[in-house]
Amino acid sequence: MSTPSRTRRALPAAGLTATLLAALWLSACGSGDEAAGNGSGGMPPPPVTLSTLTTEDVKVRGDYAGRVRGSREVEVRARVDGILEERLYVEGQAVGQGTPLFRIDPEPYEIALKMAEAEQANAQAGLNQAQREWNRISDLYQRNVVSTRDRDQALSELELARARVDLARASVADAQRNLRYTTVVAPIEGTTELESLPEGSLISQGTLLTSLTQHDPVHVRFSLPEQDAAIQRTARQAMMGREEVQSHEVQLLLPDGSLYEHTGQVDFTDSSIDPRTGTVSARAVFPNPDRLVVPGQFVRVRIMVQELKDVFLIDPTAVSQDRDGPRVFLVDDEDTAHARHVRLGPMVDGRQVILDGLSAGERLVINGHVGLRDGVKVSPVNAQGRDQ
Repeated sequence: MSTPSRTRRALPAAGLTATLLAALWLSACGSGDEAAGNGSGGMPPPPVTLSTLTTEDVKVRGDYAGRVRGSREVEVRARVDGILEERLYVEGQAVGQGTPLFRIDPEPYEIALKMAEAEQANAQAGLNQAQREWNRISDLYQRNVVSTRDRDQALSELELARARVDLARASVADAQRNLRYTTVVAPIEGTTELESLPEGSLISQGTLLTSLTQHDPVHVRFSLPEQDAAIQRTARQAMMGREEVQSHEVQLLLPDGSLYEHTGQVDFTDSSIDPRTGTVSARAVFPNPDRLVVPGQFVRVRIMVQELKDVFLIDPTAVSQDRDGPRVFLVDDEDTAHARHVRLGPMVDGRQVILDGLSAGERLVINGHVGLRDGVKVSPVNAQGRDQ
């Protein structure tokens, strides 16, 4: 009775063993089929788009925010006291140098001039009398008729009379100048601003009457970053007073984003770097014959900060990153992709500058590199710069 019972308990174990052996056999067959699929019957090589590399010379330009100023901004002030009688210009009008702008009541100064001229005439009459007296006394002294004291006194009177004439002439010149200053003229050519005081105002010497701004040419003041190697070189040139710093051509981007038709020149670069901002102050001058650029505008200055020789310009999307830095994929003659790390430069017109890591004639993967691995066979399609 005990033997049949042990036989019944052993049968399930034997069936389980047979099932496991069958599963292992099927797995082995599947692995063989998969291995065969990875051969000639597996997934095809991934398609990629290639571009043949060529070197280029690149001018790197930087855009910097700046503010426009007139090349000359002058305050027009009264030089004499008086009543402001008349404004002689149209506000906002362009005027030439020496153009009359204001008239101050001239009558008090005309009277002062007449008084000074009368004083001059009186002094001249005294000088004439002293000269005649000196001639007479000196003649008598030669004949020993008068004493030395009399001669010296006559000479002193003559010298005093001459000094009084010189003083009177200076007074006349001062009165003439004050009378001339009653007509306020433009010290430079420029555009007038609003008048500060209306006609009839009592003004004193030094009162601000208006301002003049010279619009042609205009100055643009901007700051350059310290970390730019070319700007550091510019700063050193300025510190050493070299002529090269005056020859940088710059372009101007107007507030609407358009490019100004006239190029300018950097005519000033500060000799030191501002420690608070880490920038170098600079100034550019631009011709403005049509007055399209208005003082006070915020603009952008575009200046060439670096010139790179024999570098590569590629699509920035072709660059990926791994733990060792930026890299690209290149395809050899056997259509095998290889990852290579590169040294990046600046972006120029939407393209990435590659400073090191590439060679002319190599084929760069510009599309299809996402998920690509080093050493994988690829299928080039629509390659640029290479016949397929």
